[in-house]
Amino acid sequence: MKWIQILLVGTFGVLLEGCTVGPKYTKAPVPMPNPDTYKELDGWKTAQPNDQAVKGKWWELFNDSELNSLEDEVTVSNQNLKIVQARFREARAQVRYNRSFEFPTLTVAPSLVGERRSQNAPYFPSTTYSTGDYVLPFDLSYEVDVWGRVRRTVAAAREEAQATEGDLETLSLSLHAELALDYFELRSADAQGQLLHDTVKAYAEALQLTINRLEGGAAPKSDVAQAQTQLDAARVEETDITVQRAQHEHAIAILVGRPPAQLSLPARTSDFQPPDISVGLPSQLLERRPDIAASERRVAEANEQIGIARAAYFPTVLLNAAAGFQSQSIADWFAWPSRFWAVGPTIAETIFDSRRRRANSQAAQANYDAMVANYRQTTLTAFQQAEDNLAALRILEREAQQQREATKSAEESLQIFTNRYVGGADPYLQVLTAQTIALENERNDVDIRRRRMDASVLLIKALGGGWDRSQLPTGKQLGQIGKDQAQQNGHGGN
Repeated sequence: MKWIQILLVGTFGVLLEGCTVGPKYTKAPVPMPNPDTYKELDGWKTAQPNDQAVKGKWWELFNDSELNSLEDEVTVSNQNLKIVQARFREARAQVRYNRSFEFPTLTVAPSLVGERRSQNAPYFPSTTYSTGDYVLPFDLSYEVDVWGRVRRTVAAAREEAQATEGDLETLSLSLHAELALDYFELRSADAQGQLLHDTVKAYAEALQLTINRLEGGAAPKSDVAQAQTQLDAARVEETDITVQRAQHEHAIAILVGRPPAQLSLPARTSDFQPPDISVGLPSQLLERRPDIAASERRVAEANEQIGIARAAYFPTVLLNAAAGFQSQSIADWFAWPSRFWAVGPTIAETIFDSRRRRANSQAAQANYDAMVANYRQTTLTAFQQAEDNLAALRILEREAQQQREATKSAEESLQIFTNRYVGGADPYLQVLTAQTIALENERNDVDIRRRRMDASVLLIKALGGGWDRSQLPTGKQLGQIGKDQAQQNGHGGN
């Protein structure tokens, strides 16, 4: 009869496990453009066919082998990335830890105790002064998941692990974008440095021209002083640009996990042009952006926490069992008469907690509301970033054309005023003014190219960098023990 009772209790518990308290999760709606298109897309042209779609190694769109090599180093050597990779492995381990509560816990605690009693023991003296107690107990404990608390805890851990994977991809995207930005800033500094070097050379020739005219009596000494001042100012600017270049080179070294002393990038000037980028639809940002995916997963996790908080209102059902051998003599420790066992369920319910559970439930609901708002705000920010950089690229393209025309006009004007000065028709002040205007336009031309490259990188980042929500690990993948990143890096890390 006892075994029948045990079977009935177990069957009752299994049937109750199908009950889960708390709300079912539904993805929160987010504000979307209507129609589903970008405001700043007007006039934007992309390559056809779609050969410029943003893929995993999106930096290869820029066709720069040196940039590709540096980006690959970020993937394997950046220390901030390794921190988040470790956090993801920790989150995976938490999934397996919480999943272990779905199964019974079996413990064993053997003990061997010898005891000699005092002959002068009070009350009931015994003629037996030495005894032994040899126990080999096996204890089994199992929480019957009647209200779904354990299942929701496992689900919450799984969703947090998925969110952590999204955090990892977000950081990876940010670091790769940061390296690309620093790289193009460095190459822009190279272009500025080359421009200033050529300018110093031209100003030195202009200074020699004024000296020759002074010696020939065709120009006052003030022209030489003005030309010398202009040359010295250009040399200062040429020297100053090296500070910016050094700082960007140092930043790149840190991003690829090297001390600045171990990285040296030779100066190189290139006429970079931003690639055509397939931007897709605004609704695709919800799938492409890892930060949006991470925010949505934390909404799901917060929903599980509401169910866990509500489950605390209901009784906890535990199934306990113990069995083993116990004897006062080691000789008959494992004899059949030395066996013992005990089994039975325990039901525990909190009667009074001064509204502790209610406060916990309200806190879980408030946290859910906060996660929903964060999810929506993250989505809005994604739309803004995409629109900002679409507008920047579209406007900067037109500005670059205008600037090229202005630079050409400034160079022609400088040549005209130089010729007029040589012919004695204009004072040297006109040449100085034309030199200043020409240099300003030439430097602005280089800077606009840099801004266009930066906007391209930021647009790719805003579009998710080729990542897709389908790359989030599934529950099965998170539960597998297998070989993970810890084994790749070596236990204990670097």
